[in-house]
Amino acid sequence: MIRSSLESEIYIIQGMYTAHQASAARVSRWKRRGLIIALVAALLLALAAYRMKGASFQWDLFLATFSSVDWRWLAVSIFLILLTYFGRALRWEVMLRPLGRKVSLRRLTYDTTIGFTAVVLLGRPGELVRPYLISLSAGVPFSTQMAAWILERMLDLLAVLLLFGYGLTRIPSHGLALGAALRWVLSTGGYLVSGIGALAVLLLVLFRNFSQPVQQRILSALTFLPEAPYQRASRMLATFSEGMESTRNTRFLTLLLVYTLLEWAFIVASYYTLLQAFPATSLLSITDVVILLGFVAFGSIVQIPGVGGGVQVMSILVLSEIYGVSLEVAAGISLFLWIITFVVVVPVGFVCAFHEGISWSKLKHLPQDVPL
Repeated sequence: MIRSSLESEIYIIQGMYTAHQASAARVSRWKRRGLIIALVAALLLALAAYRMKGASFQWDLFLATFSSVDWRWLAVSIFLILLTYFGRALRWEVMLRPLGRKVSLRRLTYDTTIGFTAVVLLGRPGELVRPYLISLSAGVPFSTQMAAWILERMLDLLAVLLLFGYGLTRIPSHGLALGAALRWVLSTGGYLVSGIGALAVLLLVLFRNFSQPVQQRILSALTFLPEAPYQRASRMLATFSEGMESTRNTRFLTLLLVYTLLEWAFIVASYYTLLQAFPATSLLSITDVVILLGFVAFGSIVQIPGVGGGVQVMSILVLSEIYGVSLEVAAGISLFLWIITFVVVVPVGFVCAFHEGISWSKLKHLPQDVPL
């Protein structure tokens, strides 16, 4: 009995030690992420300071940007950007069909808006919220919805690459006052990005039609990796292949591509109507909007929780350097672009979370609790 008791105590102590190690590792990971976020924020501030070096920032011009807004155009822009979340719900519903699950569009829209609200408030870790909520709504394993999320990211990345590549190649022929060196860089970059987009299409086609052979070929090329990274790569490829299941049906693939096209058409329309709301940008054409959107979409890769980051800096640089908008007006317009791109969904997400009875404090810790 004494031996049994000692074994139980040792087991408990070992469990506590293991839990402590896991907790310490999690804290260490978040400290590293916090350091990265701080470094990115410092870099963005340094870039903004460099842009304003030697020039006095005229706050009266910045504030005048808000008084000159045409609120009718702004309302249309907000309406269009909110429609994109419904469009994302439509696209996700298509990816659920191969699993034989039917979830109402209302529920999917709620999960989508709550998920994007989590991204704004939590940063990239909040990306887990949407697939997790949808997995609960559909009653399917979380891994299947992470696979759908990866497929959605690939489709959106492809759209961004095509927009960015098109915008870059159009700058030299669009009559903008750029130096010869900058013209060459932008034009070459456009063709390079378009090539990456074509490579992404090829990757999607290969995984759609030759999933197992492609996985084996990639994994055989990664045998030089240590065991842990190799296993992570293997799981990632398996998850991505699982997400490609919905594209093996030609009808589903067509719907995914159509919904992706409509999604980004609404985003372009939202940006166009927003820029129409300001006198300084009201004469910009659709091509100009695509150029700006391409740069901003790439800038959104740098995302700081609750702040944003790359969207503001990139939009200021494009508007001021390429289109000659004053720094103060460009800063004001970039603030509206950031609100439209990220913040406008937050009130809607809170309302949906309240309606569904979802605890926000629980969602805040979700990225640590959900196993990938």
